[in-house]
Order: sequence, then C-alpha cells, then structure tokens
Amino acid sequence: MYRTNTCGELRLADAGREVTLAGWVQRVRKMGGMTFLDLRDRYGLTQIVFNNDSDASLCEAANHLGREFVVQVTGTVAERTSKNPNLPTGDIEIYANSLRVLNPSEVPPFTIEDETDGGDDLRMKFRYLDLRRNPVRRNLELRHRMTMETRRYLDSKGFLEIETPMLVGSTPEGARDFVVPSRMNPGCFYALPQSPQTLKQLLMVSGMDRYFQIVKCFRDEDLRADRQPEFTQIDCEMSFVNQDDVIGLFEGMAKHLFKELRGVELTEPFVRMPWADAMKYYGSDKPDLRFDMKFVELMDIMKGSGFAVFDNAAYIGGICAKGAATYTRKQLDQLTEFVKRPQIGAKGMVYARVEADGNVKSSVDKFYTQETLQKMKEAFGAEPGDLILILSGDDAMKTRKQLCELRLEMGNQLGLRDKNKFACLWVVDFPMFEWSEEEQRLMAMHHPFTHPKDEDIPLLDTDPAAVRADAYDMVVNGVEVGGGSIRIHDAALQAKMFEILGFTPEKAQEQFGFLMNAFKYGAPPHGGLAYGLDRWVSLFAGLDSIRDCIAFPKNNSGRDVMLEAPAALDQKQLDELQLALNLEEKK
Repeated sequence: MYRTNTCGELRLADAGREVTLAGWVQRVRKMGGMTFLDLRDRYGLTQIVFNNDSDASLCEAANHLGREFVVQVTGTVAERTSKNPNLPTGDIEIYANSLRVLNPSEVPPFTIEDETDGGDDLRMKFRYLDLRRNPVRRNLELRHRMTMETRRYLDSKGFLEIETPMLVGSTPEGARDFVVPSRMNPGCFYALPQSPQTLKQLLMVSGMDRYFQIVKCFRDEDLRADRQPEFTQIDCEMSFVNQDDVIGLFEGMAKHLFKELRGVELTEPFVRMPWADAMKYYGSDKPDLRFDMKFVELMDIMKGSGFAVFDNAAYIGGICAKGAATYTRKQLDQLTEFVKRPQIGAKGMVYARVEADGNVKSSVDKFYTQETLQKMKEAFGAEPGDLILILSGDDAMKTRKQLCELRLEMGNQLGLRDKNKFACLWVVDFPMFEWSEEEQRLMAMHHPFTHPKDEDIPLLDTDPAAVRADAYDMVVNGVEVGGGSIRIHDAALQAKMFEILGFTPEKAQEQFGFLMNAFKYGAPPHGGLAYGLDRWVSLFAGLDSIRDCIAFPKNNSGRDVMLEAPAALDQKQLDELQLALNLEEKK
C-alpha cells in the first residue's frame, strides 16, 4: 500500500509505530547533520526527520527533494523534541528509514502556502495547484459539509431529491440563456436551465409533495463577485403550503446550518421586512442589518430655506454615523468624491456635525438657522459627537440607492460589518411587476409564475403596478442567500399573468402550454425557495467572492483560463451542427 496513515492523523499515542506516509513536499530544511521534511496531504502536515549519522545516502536523497515532489516515506513515530502547538501533529515526528519519489515536480508558478504570492489570474490558470492551499481546501470541505447537512435536514422533513434535465427549452423572461445546438434537430436549440422552476412545479402537480435538488443553474449575464455563469442552487418546492409554511421551514434550515457549520445558535425569529420599508429606510432590497444608520427623510425640514439643491430636490435623506463627528475635512471630501463616482452618481454630499454643546455645525450653515438644524438633529435622534450625512436628488429611488452605498461605506469605515456577526431577515411583499424602460412594458420582478397576494388580485385589472407578490427573500449581512414565492396553480390566473406581461395567448401556449395544461389536471397550491449554495458557503467562510468556494470557477469575463474555455469550434463540428458564423470585427 502507498500509506498506512494520512499526514494529519498521527498523535503522541502512536509513538513507536512504524508507519508509511505519502504526500507532497511542503518544504525541506537542512540543519547540521539532520534534514527535516514537511510532508503534506489533504488531511494535514507531518514533520519527517532524516539523520545523516544513521543513513547518509537517505539524508542526501532528502536534500535533493524539491517543493511539491510526491513522495512516500516509511519510518518510526517519535515524540518531537521541539513541539509545535499550532499543528495538530505538532507533538510527533517520523524518523525515516526509507524514501521513495513517486513523482518529481517542476517549481510551481506560485508558493503553495496559506498566504501565496500568486495573483488571481495565475492561481485560476493553475487552479489544481491553488486547490492544494489550505484556505481553498477548507472552503471546499465547508461546501461538502453544507451539502451533507442540507440533505440530512431536508430528508428529515420528508423531501425527495429528484433530478431534472439539464437540456431544456429557452424561456423569454429573465436573464439570457446559454443555448446548445441540437445536431439531430437542425436549426433547433436546447437551453441550459436558469433554474428548474417549471419542472419542480410539475413535480408538485405529479404529487411528489416535497422536492429538493442541489442543482447546477446557468445564466448568461454580466459577472460580479457574487455571480458566476454557472452556479449551484439548493432548489426546493412544497405542496399545500402558504408563505408562512415555507418561511418557517427554511428559516429552520438556516438556523440548522448556522448551528452545525458555524456553531452559532440563532434562537430569535428572523425579522420580516416589507420590500417598501427596505427601500425606504435602507435603499436596498437586501439591507445589511448588522448596524443601524436607518435613512431619515428630511423634505419637510430642509426644503424652502433658499438652498437651491434641496429646494429643487424630489428627495432629501440622510444617515447618522454615531461618534463620527471627528471626521476631518479631508475624510469628508473623500466621502463626497466616493458618492460622486460614476457607478454611484450623486452630485454631492452635505454633512453636519453635532458639537459637544449640542449645536449643529453644517457645510450649508449659511442657508439654515440653528433652529432648523436642531430639528434635523432631532429627526435623527443624533447626539453630541455624531455625524450626519445627507444626499438629495430628483429621483427618490435613485437617491436612496446612492444613500445605500454611502451607508455601506460608512459601515465599512467604522468597522460595523463584522464577518463573524450575522443579521438575518426576510424581505417580503415584493412588487409583482417592475417597469422596463428597454422593453417599455411591465416585467415580472421575480418570474411569471409568482402568485399575487390574494387581496391584490383585483388590482390586476385596474392597477397591476400596485400588485404585491407572495414572494420572499432571505438576506444575511446584506447578501441575498435565497428567495422564492408561492406559485400560481390556477390556469386562468396564469393566463392573466401572461397577458399583463405582453404575451399573446398563442405565445403563452407556445412557451408555457405544458405548464398551463398541467394546471387543468388538479394542481395543488404550492410554493418553494432556492438557496444559493455558493453564497452560503462564501458567507460562512468569510469570503468577499464566491469564486474561492467553487472548485473550478470562471473569471470576471466568464472564462475558464485553465481550460481555455469558451473556445472556437472547428469547421467540422460547425458543419455537423449546420451552423454558420457571422462574426463582426470589433472596432
């Protein structure tokens, strides 16, 4: 056999045993007549000792080992003279009596250490080497434990794990599809699923009652730190449930994962916040509640005093940063430049300090009396030492989003966004529709199968933009980790939804006839939720990006730089698929 033990399991109780280990050379150190080898595998690291006095040729062979050589070592476990309390195997070492090189290695392009000298692009190109590093390995181990705990929890709740197809039909709503040409059906294309949405609904029609799947999904969209073109969902659906049933079960699942994987026991019910309140007070449908700084609207207080910027504004609002009145003029100027960045788009920022004597000192003092500034202070509940930051604009929604960015930046600067602290909530009562300037029509905010709130159904005929959805998102630390809705299970209501979205009856039948027909055969009330597995793992691992919890991720351009994908097809493959390319040169 190649090994009797792994490099992470031997302890002082094993002293005197002869063992065989196999792994990668982490480092070699020569000290007088002794050579020390750190041998590493997935399970840990063990120190190997070669003694020149005992076997000079063996010691010489060890001296010629390079980093990442794959070797096999046999020797005797002994108590270590100089123990390493930071290493699980730090009480022992192996006195080697044989060494075999299983495979030499070239010098790696970056150091295989916890803190590496490899940049993102280099590490992605040699991802198989990057995966040897402890932080990345631990992320994948965490991912594994999360999937196991997910399966255990959902199995205990009566869910069946059922696979759905990877080759489906393209859908016109939502993000762009990745499409796959069909050789046997020339001119026709499959799509890779953005989610198993309609398929899991059909499983409810079929009587499966409770379904889940840890499933790959695909969206051809611009990438960010929390997005990849292919990602993994914990996809779930339940029959005979309402919104409270779904939220209750999956809040329980979240608490289970926190306890089992992070050792955090969450006993209080998660906050439920209407979407309208989230936008009004935080400018985001995924507010970070680890800290306060709730928006305060100042239209009644700040308008009409001769300051044209505010007098002409459709919205004036601000935040109060506790204890930040010590900010210097330079720091305040930097904050002003921050909100004026093109990706944020504010035209400027007004600030006000609450002095030790309770008076307010503002950057627009000449336009406002102290009496008015005191009213502003009272609106925030501000105290001496606090800093008030104000934005305004001619579009309330846009300005609130700018204020959201300022709030998050202040949270970062003041150290209020601790990755070891968790604030969980449900955002509920989303709008059913949102207006698309590009399409010049209403679009489904979630998807066209979401059920409207029962009391809002009459508004579908009179004011569809005012209709709220039975939809809900779970947000943790300002990250949407999952979302879902109660689904439409009535064919007539589903047809009405397609009509509002601009589908002709013929188009609706062509795209979704299979689902509407299924509803005619006794569809139960049903609803569900999908958690983003990648986001959960990155949240628990304290990562800023989901890439390091995915074994082989794509870069920000959607490319796999290791596999050199996507890549061009050769002409023979194109001919088999009966495809012709018409590529325009980029200017």
